[in-house]
Amino acid sequence: MAIPERLPREIPNPRQMLEKKIASHEARIAVMGLGYVGLTLSVELGKVGFSVTGIDTSARKVDLVESGKSDVQGVSEFEVAGLKAVGKLTATRECDVLDETDVVVVCVPTPLNKTRDPDVSFILQACETIKDRLRCGQLVILESTTYPGTTQELVLPLLEESGLKVGRDFFLVFSPERVDPGNRVYTITNTPKVVGGITPSCAEIGTHFYRQLIGEVVSVSSTQAAEMTKLLENTFRSVNIGLVNEVALMCDRLGVDVWEVIDAAATKPFGFMPFYPGPGLGGHCIPVDPHFLAWKLKTLNYNARFIELASEVTRSMPGYVVEKITDALNEHERCLKGSNILILGVTYKPDVRDIRESPALDILEMLQEKGAKVSYCDPFVDHLQTETLDLKGVTLNEKSLTESHCVVIVTHHSDWDYEWIVKRARCIVDTRNATQAVSGKKDHVFKL
Repeated sequence: MAIPERLPREIPNPRQMLEKKIASHEARIAVMGLGYVGLTLSVELGKVGFSVTGIDTSARKVDLVESGKSDVQGVSEFEVAGLKAVGKLTATRECDVLDETDVVVVCVPTPLNKTRDPDVSFILQACETIKDRLRCGQLVILESTTYPGTTQELVLPLLEESGLKVGRDFFLVFSPERVDPGNRVYTITNTPKVVGGITPSCAEIGTHFYRQLIGEVVSVSSTQAAEMTKLLENTFRSVNIGLVNEVALMCDRLGVDVWEVIDAAATKPFGFMPFYPGPGLGGHCIPVDPHFLAWKLKTLNYNARFIELASEVTRSMPGYVVEKITDALNEHERCLKGSNILILGVTYKPDVRDIRESPALDILEMLQEKGAKVSYCDPFVDHLQTETLDLKGVTLNEKSLTESHCVVIVTHHSDWDYEWIVKRARCIVDTRNATQAVSGKKDHVFKL
């Protein structure tokens, strides 16, 4: 295919020119996707002096940024408004801005479909848009989590349909996002960044770009290695959480306190890392990412047994919690049907607003199906609306506690006074060991 005339073939050294623009922060940046990854990255890039344009198909997200507001926890409206005021951050639904950008970072969703297979359609749509506007001297970065081989096998051929050659005319890297919502210690700037390039030249310029805002950048040998790195990180957590959940089931059968066992094991200064059981897995990564790897391996006739087993155990935990609630009510001579059950916390982790994949949703659905009267309290979620749930949050007060036949701690938000809760609730199922430090009588508290 001939290179279109619109492509500036006269650039003598595209890499050298791009490196200079990046080093001087004159490079214009486009970030595709204004979710928790894209907006966070956009703000950090703007703070170090780059001019950033966020692109999103959602008019609401674009309007929020354009009005100096944020819907992403950890990104303050003060930051967004300040960067907007000095011209370092803008947002648009129009993709023509890619014609003028030097670096394009793709941060679009990569969900699983109903059969738990990876859906890379958002990546392909974004890259199709980039291909139509790709020009000499651009750096394209994929941050969206995906299976090993996506960048090399899907993105690269698509972009090279433009007639440009990777590593010479444009540069392509994969760099997995490592944003941890709600984490006040580790942020984008102090979490090491992994970069893998299609060619060594791609990796070098990708590393050069991320060093403008991140203290440590780790370059790996390929995009496949970078893609696999992200999946290993979250598969490691998924498998270990699955293990400790099964240990919790074992301890329940043995009449042993699993929390005591974990705390005792954690005193060993080597060879052990504590993980903790819970009502299930939630969020954007751990319940999803290992299945990208499992799916890829199936295409190679390999069964990822640890991943499948960990997922099986973890998916069973909401049902186990409902059994615990039933047993706790039986101890108080009540049946589950018709009982008032108050769920404390519906977000997937403490002190965040995110309910994606939260085990609280499954627990609420199961309780409703069994005839319980459910309600919930969560300071981060006023209204809970899914395909099967439509609930408004209640206030956590003495009335809501005493009127509940069982209170279930699903998400242990840090602002709650658990001693006060224990003293007022008549029956508690604690799935997070949140009541461990509470003193006094706790024979009405049932742990996971």
